Amino acid sequence: MLTDFSNMVAASPELIAMAPIKRGGLRPGQWYLGLNRRGVVAWPTRNVISEVTPQRRLVWDTTTSGARWTYELVAEGAGTRVTETRTVPNGLTRTTRLFGGLFLGGDKHADQLESDVSTTLTNLRRLAEESAA
Repeated sequence: MLTDFSNMVAASPELIAMAPIKRGGLRPGQWYLGLNRRGVVAWPTRNVISEVTPQRRLVWDTTTSGARWTYELVAEGAGTRVTETRTVPNGLTRTTRLFGGLFLGGDKHADQLESDVSTTLTNLRRLAEESAA
């Protein structure tokens, strides 16, 4: 579910496309072009896969913003618990601070991203359950 980015596009309130830029499939070092939309504002992102541990963990860094997205899977009973975290290890980029402040509401956008994590996980669960049915 997590490594098929069409599922991520279907689950995320903001991500509308994510396509590989380099050949070689999903692997550390692979680049993806993301396209996001919030209201009428759309913008591209460059994302670099930093970790792929099958059935356990997927991490990518959005170099245009400075954000790191981490998905972790843990077996729990008869199912799997998935967590999603967004961190900004080295702070937001200057471009993101400027663009976000002018077009996305600044800190309000960061707060919205945090609440969107729950929405994305709920939507991924629904997609997984529909796929299993």
